[in-house]
Amino acid sequence: YATMADAQAAGAVTLNYGTFFTHVVSFLILAFVVFMMVRAANRMKAPPVAPAAPTTRDCPYCLTAIPLRATRCGHCTSEVKAA
Repeated sequence: YATMADAQAAGAVTLNYGTFFTHVVSFLILAFVVFMMVRAANRMKAPPVAPAAPTTRDCPYCLTAIPLRATRCGHCTSEVKAA
C-alpha cells in the first residue's frame, strides 16, 4: 500500500506508531508550556508577610489585654510580672 489511508481503506491491519509518537511529543510540549505558565504565575504572587510582634498580653486573672511592660492590670489592678 502506498499510504496509510489506502491500507486502512482496504481493511489491512496497520501499526500507527508514528502517529502515537507524534501525539506523545505534542502532549509533552503542551504540558511543558502549561507548567512554565503556572510557574510564572506563582512567581508573580507576593511573598506572605510575617505577622508583627505582639504588643499586648492577657492578664492571668481577668484575661483583659494589657501592654507587655505593664506590672499591674488596668482593669482588675492585680500585680502581674513584667514580660
